[in-house]
Amino acid sequence: MAARLSLRSRWHSRWGATLAAALVAGVLAVASPVHAQGRSGLDVDRALTVSQEAIGRQIGEHILLDREGKPVLLSSYRGKPLLVSFIYTGCFVICPTTTRSLQSAVNDLEKAVGPNQFNVVSVGFNQPEDSPQALKAFARQNGIHNANWNFLSPPMATVGALAKDFGFIYAATPAGFDHVLQVSVLDAQGRIVHQVYGEKLAAGDLGEPLKMLLNGDTYHPSNSFLSNLVDRVRILCTVYDPRTGGYKVDYTLPLQIGGGVTFFILMMAFFFNEWRASRARRKRERGAN
Repeated sequence: MAARLSLRSRWHSRWGATLAAALVAGVLAVASPVHAQGRSGLDVDRALTVSQEAIGRQIGEHILLDREGKPVLLSSYRGKPLLVSFIYTGCFVICPTTTRSLQSAVNDLEKAVGPNQFNVVSVGFNQPEDSPQALKAFARQNGIHNANWNFLSPPMATVGALAKDFGFIYAATPAGFDHVLQVSVLDAQGRIVHQVYGEKLAAGDLGEPLKMLLNGDTYHPSNSFLSNLVDRVRILCTVYDPRTGGYKVDYTLPLQIGGGVTFFILMMAFFFNEWRASRARRKRERGAN
């Protein structure tokens, strides 16, 4: 009996060690920055850092052109919360999809907080191609007719300073640009209080900071490990597809993370059951003695 128990104990120890090693290997594979960085032309870590560092920044004075070619001071939007996205009109997949997703979220937000409570600006960063006429056509093609939403074209010489203010990073590729998908949430004083990432935007992603700003409260974005991981995944999910010449959402990484989390939970359940079995075995041995 004792020999059988000892053999079983050694078997469990070997399997426990093997599974623990596999677990560690799986977590490292999921979290490996090299593995992640190889997915995009952007330096993902730097892009997220630069974007996050913009939070709390007061946006400087910038003069852009609206769809009619009239100059607009970005500071003229102060007095209400403002949502700002960066797009380029030569993008035929991701930028239109993201813009329509933002429109859906904006429409839901207007139902929740009421009309004319905030403004939205989309900036065409690829100059001189993103002219007022090009942005006007882009807005029309994507059905953006919201009265509180403008599409603005910055002078080429100021694109760099404008992007820097917003913590927006992009990199030219042979077929377009690799860029971070982000919507910046600005308070009524023109200060960035939150960055929302990803191709698919939900009203809930923007609703919390927006409601707090409208109530006159100070919004403090979460800086938890989970929040940072979600932001990182959202950035990583959008990658350039050389086969189509466009951008696509890559669900490989979230699936890997989901698999890793599932594996972790299963391992925890395995070790818990082993602990319970070992405890029961020791009780039986003490009872037998």
